[in-house]
Amino acid sequence: MLENKKEFKLISKKNPKSLLPNALTIFGVCLGLSSIKFALDANYTMAIIAIGFAAILDTLDGRVARLIKGTSKVGKELDSLTDVISFGVAPGFIMYFWALNEIGKFGWMLVLIYVVCCALRLARFNLTVIEEKEPWKINFFEGVPSPAAAGLVLLPLILNLSGLIQFENFTALTVTTILITSILMVSKVPTYSLKRILIPRNLAIFLLLGLGIYVSLLIFYTFETLFLTGLVYLLLIPISFFHYRQNNKKNFNNSTSEEDEDEDIL
Repeated sequence: MLENKKEFKLISKKNPKSLLPNALTIFGVCLGLSSIKFALDANYTMAIIAIGFAAILDTLDGRVARLIKGTSKVGKELDSLTDVISFGVAPGFIMYFWALNEIGKFGWMLVLIYVVCCALRLARFNLTVIEEKEPWKINFFEGVPSPAAAGLVLLPLILNLSGLIQFENFTALTVTTILITSILMVSKVPTYSLKRILIPRNLAIFLLLGLGIYVSLLIFYTFETLFLTGLVYLLLIPISFFHYRQNNKKNFNNSTSEEDEDEDIL
């Protein structure tokens, strides 16, 4: 007697377009795992570059999926699993091999805290549903997203490689950074969703020019540029917080005025 068995399908036959974004996501997993190998070999330069490319692919896979209408439930879950590896486990291992191993078990505990916070943040993100009455919230994340958190956690190492400032004790700076970043990930502090930014066509030429200048700086001043980028993102966190509160207050006032009008009509 034959039993009906459900066939596992990574790519639905009805939606073969999901192959490309899923392939980009899997490539991001490979980059995240490769960064751990580079860290084991004490090649921290390549470890950070691998994480950087993984972050670029994380940005592209979602945009590509929406562009070619190849979104899928498998792709969404695969993206979250990739983020845990590339932006949770990998940065944690890199910082442990570089500095946290000097403080023994406490250093490993910090890595565990960071990875757990990353997993919790992604689980909450998957369950987040934006109401139709508040479409503006799509421009914000709840807490610091995992790719940005990975960049913040790696900031002490990036600073060291840049040579801009030399600290006698990078371990203390690393401990502080990883604790603050872990708290920001699981917090409800609103941060800008850079994936949803829409650029008007008349400003596209300036965007391309800015990207060209930024890429040039990355090529010639890689770690200096990455460190300054991290600082700019940190400055954007309080700005996004007040921007969110302003939009929330405006939306609340509009809702209240609509309810008052309905009451007057009745």
